[in-house]
Amino acid sequence: MLAPRTIQQSLLGSMASRQFSPISQMPLKRLTIPLTFKLSSQLRPVTTQIIKPADSYNTLIAQRKNRPTSPHLQIYRPQITWYLSVLNRITGCVISGGFYVFGAAYLVSPLFAWHLDSASLATAFGALPLAMKLGLKSLVALPFTFHSINGIRHLTWDLGKAFSNQAVIKTGWTVVALSVASALALVTLI
Repeated sequence: MLAPRTIQQSLLGSMASRQFSPISQMPLKRLTIPLTFKLSSQLRPVTTQIIKPADSYNTLIAQRKNRPTSPHLQIYRPQITWYLSVLNRITGCVISGGFYVFGAAYLVSPLFAWHLDSASLATAFGALPLAMKLGLKSLVALPFTFHSINGIRHLTWDLGKAFSNQAVIKTGWTVVALSVASALALVTLI
């Protein structure tokens, strides 16, 4: 703030000290900045006090006592929108992270002699016990179905539909039910 004002005042001062011929001054007289602008800067009287470090610390403590305090999150009643928002972000990170890790592993698999082709993966998955198969399928299916169905819910919000409090709660529980049902359907496919 100080640097532009200093430059402006020095330019105005240099323009005031120049001698212009009457011919060159005539057409530009209406366009030039009045010299009174230079004199109209604000002055603020400032007084300082010498304060001991202990007094300044006590002043800070007194100021902190007058600050408003925000309530802790534990006083709010948890709602389904909180949980679905957090789960949507987590499942998005898990799904995209899984794709990136598998894609990178697939790209470097020839260098390390890993067998990540479809036939090798199907053979390895088929050799697992049934409980392990169901567990792995549910670990993949539930985040995928939840993120997909909740994404459709967000797309309806983008259209401006189902945006009241009751509709948001109802669609939230619908997303949970459809996610679990579709994940179970995908897990039971053999």
